[in-house]
Amino acid sequence: MCGMPQQPPVRSSPTRPQRPDASMSLITNVMDHSLDDGYAEAAARKKSQGESGLPRTLRAKLGLAAGLVLAALVVTVGAAQTRAAAPVVAKERQELIDRIDSETAAADKLEGTVDTLRDEVGARQRAALKSTGGSTQADLVDVLSGATAVHGPGVKLVVNDAKEASSGGDGTNPRETSGFSDTGRVRDRDMQRVVNGLWESGAEAISINGQRLTALSAIRAAGDAILVDNRPLVPPYTVLAVGDGKKLSNGFQNSADGLYLHALEQNFGIRATISTEGDVRLPAAPSVIVRTAQPSTEKTEKGTS
Repeated sequence: MCGMPQQPPVRSSPTRPQRPDASMSLITNVMDHSLDDGYAEAAARKKSQGESGLPRTLRAKLGLAAGLVLAALVVTVGAAQTRAAAPVVAKERQELIDRIDSETAAADKLEGTVDTLRDEVGARQRAALKSTGGSTQADLVDVLSGATAVHGPGVKLVVNDAKEASSGGDGTNPRETSGFSDTGRVRDRDMQRVVNGLWESGAEAISINGQRLTALSAIRAAGDAILVDNRPLVPPYTVLAVGDGKKLSNGFQNSADGLYLHALEQNFGIRATISTEGDVRLPAAPSVIVRTAQPSTEKTEKGTS
C-alpha cells in the first residue's frame, strides 16, 4: 500500500529513579554530615600533628597524677570522718530522746502532785466555810468560784468559723493558709462578747469546750488560736451556760452581744446555733488562785446605830 510513511513513536530516554527522601534534602544532608566540616578539618589537623588531650611531658603527667591522688584523698578522708561521726550523732540523738522522756515523766509527776494539792486545798476551803457559815454557804461559794462541777437547765451555744474555713478544698488546714480571709474566723474578741452577753443575760456558770470560766478567766488569742486560761481551743466552740434556759436564750439573742453575733452571721458567714437544754453539765475550774483579795475579819455588831 502506498501511503504516508509512519514515524516511529517518540520515546523519552530513561531517567534515574528519584530517592524517596529527595524532598528532605536538608535533613538528609544534616544526617549524612553530622559533623561540621570545620570541626572535621581541625580534628584531622590535630591528628596529623600528633596532638591529643592527654599531657605529653613528664611534668604535666606528674601534675595530673598528683591532682587525682589529692582528689581521692579528700573523698576518702570525708567518708572516714562521716563514718566516724555517725555513732556520735546517734548517741547524741538518743541522749536527747532520753532527756525528753525524762522531762516529760517529771512534768507528768508534777501535774499529778498539783492535782492532789488542789484537791486538798479545796477540801480545806470547804471545811473552813462549813465551820463558819454552814454547808449551804460553802456550796454557794464553790459554785460561784467555779471550784466545783455543776449541772442544771441552761443553753447550748455553738459558734463556728465560716463554711470556707472548715471545707479546706485542697485538704489542707485553711486556718494555716493565707487565702482565707480573717473576717471568716471566730476571733477571741467575738468569744469575749458572747460570754459577756450570757453573763449579762443571767447565766450562773459558763464553760467553753469544757473549760470552766471563773471571775479570773481570760479569753485571749495566740496567732489564730483562741486561748481560755492559756489553754488552746479549736472550732467549733461549744458554750454551755447554766440558768433559766428560755429566759437566758431570749435575753442573749435580744442583747447587744447577741445582735453582734447575728451580724457576724449575716455579714461574714460565721455560724452560730443556740438551743435550750434541760440539763447541762459543767466541770470544775482547773484552779482558782487568789493572790490579792483577802477575807475580811471585821464583824458588824447587831443593834448598833
